[in-house]
Amino acid sequence: MKRLIIHGDPGIRKGAIVDYDGTEVVCFGVSRNGEWHGPEEVQLWCTVGTQDEFEDFERRNFTPHFLDVDRVDAEDVEVVRATADLEL
Repeated sequence: MKRLIIHGDPGIRKGAIVDYDGTEVVCFGVSRNGEWHGPEEVQLWCTVGTQDEFEDFERRNFTPHFLDVDRVDAEDVEVVRATADLEL
């Protein structure tokens, strides 16, 4: 499980599947930052991982402060699925 910070908005929401740097991950949660008093463009702070890690995310079986962080631009993210099918 990781924290993925996307600079810009590629049009994804919770449950989206994205591909960046050759890695396909599921967005378990998305926080939208920078709407009013933030940087020039919005940032999406996503908690991402594999399908197998979703149960740990639901049960909060992780420490958010110790997750690895990746930063990418919205142009570098390929959206496989934009929203949840509610079957994570």
